[in-house]
Amino acid sequence: MAGGLIALLDDVAALVKLSAASLDDVAAGASRAGAKAAGVVVDDAAVTPKFVEGVDPKRELPIIQRIAVGSLFNKLVIILPIILLLSQFLPWLLTPLLMVGGTYLCYEGAEKIFEKLGWIAHHEKETPAAEQSTDGKAAEKKVVRSAITTDFVLSCEIMVIALNEVAAESLTSRAVILAVVGVAITVGVYGAVALIVKMDDIGLHMAKKDSPGQQKFGRFLVGAMPKLLALLSVVGTFAMLWVGGHIILVGTDELGFHVLYGFVHHLEVPVAAIAAIGGFLGWLVNTFFSLILGALWGGVVVGVIFGVKALFKGKSTSGRASQARRGEAALGSDPHVVVRTTPAQR
Repeated sequence: MAGGLIALLDDVAALVKLSAASLDDVAAGASRAGAKAAGVVVDDAAVTPKFVEGVDPKRELPIIQRIAVGSLFNKLVIILPIILLLSQFLPWLLTPLLMVGGTYLCYEGAEKIFEKLGWIAHHEKETPAAEQSTDGKAAEKKVVRSAITTDFVLSCEIMVIALNEVAAESLTSRAVILAVVGVAITVGVYGAVALIVKMDDIGLHMAKKDSPGQQKFGRFLVGAMPKLLALLSVVGTFAMLWVGGHIILVGTDELGFHVLYGFVHHLEVPVAAIAAIGGFLGWLVNTFFSLILGALWGGVVVGVIFGVKALFKGKSTSGRASQARRGEAALGSDPHVVVRTTPAQR
């Protein structure tokens, strides 16, 4: 009896060790996957606060909570099963899909820079909150729907980037790791967003305290919020270019075009051999050239997209002008029609 109990305890101990090892693997995988998705995460944190600009302060946190729930639904219910099936049955699609996501990141980053430099017109749509609908519930629903739609694109990129880091794991491990990453990133992003959105309220509350120190810190929070949002926007832009460029760099190498990756790797290896700081310097070189590649790649995509838009717009304008001329000619040829002109036309 004692021997059987000891054997059972040994089995339990073995299972505990196995579970601990599995949890370690999951934690390590989630850490790797989450780190590579950092660029999208920073941009997500910078974009989301705009969706609650202009709404009733009492509704800010409930709206953010609804957006966070929608983001979790995007990641865990829609995106996760699809990319797991692709990774299991069509793994060769992962690199092209990842490069599509990387191209989108490069495009978004380059577009923001071009807009900032005044090279292209700023066309960002107003947030639904700014429309100030008379129906509060309808306006709030519109805000949430718009934010969740934007989040879906960012969540796709996050999950595909994360999957690429753990593609060699078993299907079960991939599912668990991606679920952990999805939940952790959603909680982290929207927790930070809630804190940022409420930063001015917290600052105003502290500014009313009796303590001069609290008053000073409260005023600092109120003044720091716009600067923090601006900083997040800048960091998010460069992070998108870096992450997107790195995806393109690695993706082209995996698809057989080795020139770009080989060039960067050739520059990275010598500095990586430097004692103590070599690892950081190697990462810095890779990040710098990934950023440059992302900006160039995104710039080309922006140029193509805006060129095509301009071409179609020109054709549309030309077509309308031609149609108007034909109409005027038809009216002018009819003796029963009197064409009235304005003084300016006369």
